[in-house]
Amino acid sequence: MRIKLPLILFLLTSWFSYSQVVINEIDPDTPSTDTKEIVELHSATANFSLNGYVLVFYNATSTAPYSGTLSYYAIDLDGYSTDVNGNFLVGSVLLSPTPVISMPDSMLQNGPDVIALYLANGSDFPIGTPATATAMIDAIAYSANGTTQPTALMTALGLTVCVNENSTSNAANHSIQRKLDGTYEVKVPTPGMNNDGSGIVLNYMTTTFNAPSYTEGQPVNITFTTTTPVTSNTTFAISLDNGNFNSSDFTFDTNNSVTINSGSSTATKTINLIDDTLEEGDEEFVLYISSLPVDVVSSNNSIVRRVADTDFQVANFGTPLAPTYGQVSSTAPAGYYASLEGLSGAALKQALQDIIANPSVVHLHSYADMWDIIRIADTNPLNSGQIWDMYLEIPMSKIDQQNTSSIVGKWNREHIFCQSRGGFDVALGDYADGINIWNSTSAASTVDGVSDAHHIRAENGQENSSRNNKNYGTVNTATVYAGPVGTQGSWRGDVARACFYMAVRFNGLNVVNGDPSENNGANPSGNIGDLATFLAWNVSDPKDDFEMNRNNYVQTWQHNRNPFIDYPLLADYIFGAQYGQPWFAALASASFDASEVKVFPNPAAEHIFISGLRGTSKVEIFSVSGAKVFEKNINEDQMIPIDFETGMYFVKISNDDKQIVKKIIVK
Repeated sequence: MRIKLPLILFLLTSWFSYSQVVINEIDPDTPSTDTKEIVELHSATANFSLNGYVLVFYNATSTAPYSGTLSYYAIDLDGYSTDVNGNFLVGSVLLSPTPVISMPDSMLQNGPDVIALYLANGSDFPIGTPATATAMIDAIAYSANGTTQPTALMTALGLTVCVNENSTSNAANHSIQRKLDGTYEVKVPTPGMNNDGSGIVLNYMTTTFNAPSYTEGQPVNITFTTTTPVTSNTTFAISLDNGNFNSSDFTFDTNNSVTINSGSSTATKTINLIDDTLEEGDEEFVLYISSLPVDVVSSNNSIVRRVADTDFQVANFGTPLAPTYGQVSSTAPAGYYASLEGLSGAALKQALQDIIANPSVVHLHSYADMWDIIRIADTNPLNSGQIWDMYLEIPMSKIDQQNTSSIVGKWNREHIFCQSRGGFDVALGDYADGINIWNSTSAASTVDGVSDAHHIRAENGQENSSRNNKNYGTVNTATVYAGPVGTQGSWRGDVARACFYMAVRFNGLNVVNGDPSENNGANPSGNIGDLATFLAWNVSDPKDDFEMNRNNYVQTWQHNRNPFIDYPLLADYIFGAQYGQPWFAALASASFDASEVKVFPNPAAEHIFISGLRGTSKVEIFSVSGAKVFEKNINEDQMIPIDFETGMYFVKISNDDKQIVKKIIVK
């Protein structure tokens, strides 16, 4: 551990000021699920800067992984100050008054444990840091019963006293509070107040909005309410600026000041959001309150609200959930696949690799560049200010791109062929440098798969974590990934074609049958499964305009394409039943006019009719999982009885070497 100690001279001249800050009150055990926990500091001087301080929580239980004398949480206090009474409140979100720094519910262990205050930085105390007395300013050892004490922690930190929160037999409703003589007592919590009742009586002000989010052009009505009526006119300032969101995006009703009149406890403010004509995407404003009088304290400040942009574009093709076909044409250069004609087996796969991994043509971009690529490639066709979340099958605002450690409500970069299986690695010093800066790459450089956009998709952070490094499939769901419950699987064909691409693009990668292990990240095998599932998904979820548009855009960066989007049938000739048969592009030509071939009724119950065919055609019906449930050769128009479970199915109609797929619902 690295502790940043001040110079000795600085210690000698400043020790008095540093010793002014103590841990004033803690409340680890609160009613219900510990939603009102408290850690309060106190300084002898009002408005005392807390720069250079950090709170560290130690767990003394025997429970792994943070057992013994190790830390489990740290809060850096740089940039904060105590209030007019010298108090500084850290606590749960539901605590009243609202704490200056909020921490998750049930964060404080009920004891026996220790909370310590250091002259250091939060980065000096990563989770699992051994307890140390070095640079410690103050600490409190506490227990929940008075019999069990954090002995090892107390020894490590030089503490001799452990306070029993349950000394009143009412731990859930009482807190541990420091007295003026430095000892502690247990009584009713006093968050935000001096423990002895002295000091300025603070009037807490709560800010509320008329809506949780807004759209450009709407008014924002804000209400400010104090706990008790103010005794004189109380004027303060507010601001909404936040990065690109500035005064060009809103107007105040008059100015940026708000006044609560004497004798009143409420004031309102209206802000008008400007509906401009700029396509700037969704934005967020941050309401910040300043210049409050010393006796009025904001219970909640720096409040964030979302503003939806009304100036977005709509594409001429559908989402994966409502797909369109034939609206987006391939931008593959003329003759791009000409070298494949007549080849089969291993020779066909090698010729395809020679195209998509050609080191003199293909561009390798940084992993950070993937953000810029997928923000465009995965744009929601119905709103250019959003990305399309692949697994959840929903749009998410582009502003919710993950840029912190929190994944809740954020989207990030999902490797379809997961990193641990491919042995991909992010280069040191990786940063976004744009479309014109790139390195060469080859089929042998498997690590380059970390930034190949053909298999990187925008995905909800929590769902991405749920997928983890699982194989794909519809059985043995403890080890394979079949997607979120209740979704329609509109991503399955995309996943299959991305994995086919990766298995050709890089020598060290393979799609295999079954549920191969990833070796816990050590010496990754380069295998991903399940091949049979991929081949079925390639048919049941056919390539659509969204996928083709994505292929076209990635090509502008990488100068290669995913051939299994251009020619899905190639998968059968390289990985499936047609392996060893010669390939000709004409095999994949569409023979049906979608406007002529009809499958009805839809939804269906007992039968379907297929019309618009000419000659003998083969009809195959697949479930959403890719299982074939029906196959028959028919002559022109015909009725087909169905006896399937309720759900969505895909009807594949083949005539000679050409095919079409229709989606039906069985009720």
